[in-house]
Amino acid sequence: MSQPAAPQATAPVPPPAQPNSTGRTLIGLALIVPAAIAWIWSYVLPTLSTVARSFEQDGPRRSGESAGTANYEAVFTDGFVGQVGFAVLLGLIPLVVALLAAPLLAVLADRAGRVARLVTRGVLALPLAAYAPVAVFLGRRAEDIENGTLTQNLQSPRTFLATALAQVTFGVVVAVAATLYLSALRRRDPDQRPAPAMLAVGGLLGLGVLAAAVQTYTAPTILTGGGPRGDDTATPVFAAAQTSVRTMRLGVGSATSTLLLVLLGLLGLAAVALILATRLRIEFDGWRDRPAVREAESFSSRRPLLVGLTAVALVVVLGVTVWASLPWLRNFSADTGPLPKAVGTANLFANTWVPPLLSTLVAVTLAAVAGFGIGALRPLGRYSELLLVPFAPWLFVGIGPLAIAGFERTMELGQLGLFLGLVPPTWLSVPALFAFTLLFRGQHERWRSGGGVVRTLLLPALPMLAVTALPTWLTHAQSPLWATLVGRGPDSLTAPALVKMVADRSFGAGGELPLGLVLPLPMLILFVLLFVALMVGYVDRLAIRVGRRGGADAPPAGAGEPVGKVTA
Repeated sequence: MSQPAAPQATAPVPPPAQPNSTGRTLIGLALIVPAAIAWIWSYVLPTLSTVARSFEQDGPRRSGESAGTANYEAVFTDGFVGQVGFAVLLGLIPLVVALLAAPLLAVLADRAGRVARLVTRGVLALPLAAYAPVAVFLGRRAEDIENGTLTQNLQSPRTFLATALAQVTFGVVVAVAATLYLSALRRRDPDQRPAPAMLAVGGLLGLGVLAAAVQTYTAPTILTGGGPRGDDTATPVFAAAQTSVRTMRLGVGSATSTLLLVLLGLLGLAAVALILATRLRIEFDGWRDRPAVREAESFSSRRPLLVGLTAVALVVVLGVTVWASLPWLRNFSADTGPLPKAVGTANLFANTWVPPLLSTLVAVTLAAVAGFGIGALRPLGRYSELLLVPFAPWLFVGIGPLAIAGFERTMELGQLGLFLGLVPPTWLSVPALFAFTLLFRGQHERWRSGGGVVRTLLLPALPMLAVTALPTWLTHAQSPLWATLVGRGPDSLTAPALVKMVADRSFGAGGELPLGLVLPLPMLILFVLLFVALMVGYVDRLAIRVGRRGGADAPPAGAGEPVGKVTA
């Protein structure tokens, strides 16, 4: 009796060809080099320059004469500890909003179903697109002067400033925080617990809010001028800028900046430690929801109470945002009024928007390339995210702490008062570097499991360029600090700096301010359309996850690995 023929072994189809381990390592490290050069130029060298300047004698130019620790003694005598404490107090209300109000809104929107979630994301795009702190604070000050309430408010300046800052930033804080929480709540399996991801996001938000608070500059500059009694409403960045610009004590200002850089560096290192400890990553879940998600959402959508509560919460967010912005909106269409004769609207518009756009495009592009090298190619294998550690101390550092070093560099290059001098001296976006690294890290397993590089890596990352570039561009364009430091004459004015100058000249005289110049209607409409499209069409597809992959998130066993011995 003949034996049945043994089944023929068939070799599995190998995944698409990918670079070998050595090739990935070399290419990955090579892709980090441009970002590393920009990081050294934009952060490391200015930091070293700031530290060195803090030990030199005061003066408009560097003398090289040692001052020992005299500058640091002056900093503490001037009340640096109190400045930091006051700045932290300014961040307490935004911190509560980010850690309590925003997650509550996110949970309501997530449980209310897909339509409610998309509407929530679209509504939250509005406070982001309407970010114009200079216009809002100037409008608030003008109305207080007109109503005669400014003197009364300045009787308790710290309370007044903290309240005004909380009102103005409420919408932005809710928008950013709720957006991240919604991504942390996104899951493929209805039984999957999003709590660890929510806690990780909350930790990062807490660190970010504190870092932003200690770098507060615009609010005390416009509303209280750091006073009215001494420096009772001064923050570290405000004190460093005032000390350096008004009294030319650049050594003392650099000492303040150095101490602030230490604090921000610790916050950045804590953030990267949290990311590494939780194995946090960003995953793109595709353009359509999976059946399990649709089933869970259909169950949630049968809860009218959740939909109603979400609608009420959104009305509150929009109501507070519009109410806080009314002083700006009332003057939005005001006539340009008595502008300096040599100032042209076209030149003013170009100075405001083109220089930050140039640095933003370079900074975000280099961040994306380096993020691909670290997160996708993983040159150090499972330890690749350690490559983020050198960048971590500058994760939360804005222009303020490095403004003195940037000003001196611009002066040495002869660019004060020139168009090139208005370009923010930040040629790498460290937050964008982290975002792209975490996104490519989340997509790495899908690529290794056989997905094409275009479909699993490049296409999901392209919209992230806009997600990171738009806020960076808008933030730099609306900041008055850098333009105030490097501007010389009417040809180098930006809209925030010009409108502030006009308001200061007419202080107490009343009249309308040309606040519409700060964020013109065409730019506002453009940002609204772009932010809404990105939030609804792309950000809603992003999921923030932590821990090891498992269950639905795990790639097929052996996927992406070399094909071993074939057995029957």
